[in-house]
Amino acid sequence: MGINDRSLPITETLLDQCLAERLNIGYILAMKHVLACLLIAPIAAFAQAPLPDLTAPAIATLQAGVICAPVSLGERLAPGTVAGTTHVINEEPPFVAATRRVPAVLGIGFGIKSQAADLDGIEGVKMTVTHPPMGASGQTVQTFPSTIRGTDPSLTFYQFDFDYELLPGIWQIEASSNGETLYRTTFEVLPAEQVPELAEICGYVDLFS
Repeated sequence: MGINDRSLPITETLLDQCLAERLNIGYILAMKHVLACLLIAPIAAFAQAPLPDLTAPAIATLQAGVICAPVSLGERLAPGTVAGTTHVINEEPPFVAATRRVPAVLGIGFGIKSQAADLDGIEGVKMTVTHPPMGASGQTVQTFPSTIRGTDPSLTFYQFDFDYELLPGIWQIEASSNGETLYRTTFEVLPAEQVPELAEICGYVDLFS
């Protein structure tokens, strides 16, 4: 402006520790500890897993894709983001690729074009972007306000402006209103060399030099 599923190694480590302690502190105490670990480990695994994609009935159409950076007219304060601001644009850029595989390249963005079923649209939409740990604080969630129109599709996107944002892994963009999820869409950000055709789509010819 990470959701990395590492549940299996975590679970195995906890179980190994618990079973080892069984030999040291006695059968009853060890079994209680094993049970506690079995209960805790799945919870830790679930907390790290991305939520499933969904589209609520309030959304008439939805399309995901990759964009090239549009001309920015300025910035708007967005305290829920790492950068603290979001771009103000005059014209919404088209998708240059209708894909959810995103190259980690400065200037490239990805997002959702959605249209509300209600012609009056939906105001006061809360956008939530979930991603791998970012910045010195390891922030994994960013939020900012938006609107979804009912007369034509509205674009909401995340654009890579800084090196610290180039984080391969699972990213999710979610829209909600009054506590109800309107849509949730998953993207996979990949190193540029893994998707060269997408990495160069906006004209970054010296990307790998």
